[in-house]
Amino acid sequence: MQTISITITPEDDGKKVKTVLKYRLGFSSHAIGGLTRTETGIRVNGQRAFSTVRLHTGDVLTAEIGDRKPLETEVIPCSWPLEIVYEDEYLLVVNKPAGMVALASSFLPETPTVAGALAYQKGEASIFHVVNRLDKGTTGLMTVAKSGYVHNLLRKLLHSGEFYREYRGICIGCPQPEAGIIDLPIGRAEDSAIARRIRPDGAPSVSRYEVLEKTNLFALVKLQPQTGRTHQLRLHMSAIGHPLAGDWLYGTEDVDLISRAALHSFALHLKHPVTGETLELSVPLPEDMARLMTL
Repeated sequence: MQTISITITPEDDGKKVKTVLKYRLGFSSHAIGGLTRTETGIRVNGQRAFSTVRLHTGDVLTAEIGDRKPLETEVIPCSWPLEIVYEDEYLLVVNKPAGMVALASSFLPETPTVAGALAYQKGEASIFHVVNRLDKGTTGLMTVAKSGYVHNLLRKLLHSGEFYREYRGICIGCPQPEAGIIDLPIGRAEDSAIARRIRPDGAPSVSRYEVLEKTNLFALVKLQPQTGRTHQLRLHMSAIGHPLAGDWLYGTEDVDLISRAALHSFALHLKHPVTGETLELSVPLPEDMARLMTL
């Protein structure tokens, strides 16, 4: 079982185990309760300890961070191509191709999944938690945690300066001004199970955009989501009159141009939630998007 350890400093002298686990290591109260109930969940100086034990300077506190049981959803390993851009013992980052979803669903039962591809590459017993899901048609960087503990830490960092994501989109026409902020609330569409709409009672939603290159037909834009609503970037670009090329839901489908919405998760800046290392990753535009800018 994977573990994490810290040495107690004078700052934490006299604090209870549960306090240090929660505020120094980011464990939830629920997770701490689960660790307490297992023989090896929490150790102080190599010996089993309970969450109420008080710690002293120099003590070594160790807690398990691995998942004890597989996810309830059955994952079928399949040899779908999936590039792993970065990997360590805590997380990995993949370059998701178009046409692949994160997990199997009743809506898309036969669609290739990131979970299935990883299970094939890493073994059926491996457990993975997708942190930032991408739409089926969206390509690029997707972060996956190897335990519920790391997943929880990463989710807390989303949309902060320590977990920064940058997209590339190709939209119809060129927005004016060529850089700006789109601040429009997003909610569910009453007439659709999947679509979202701009609506005054929706959740606060903010995106930044900047035109990087333009042609007579299209503009290549840098997109930065400040919030994480479903279809946010696609809907926001449509709302300012410049839907993404190929977006069948919020624009106009044209499979002769591109068979999906032209959106790509281009870059990732992440302060590793366990090691503190700074990860700077990027992947180039896929061929179908790059081709649009030559038309």
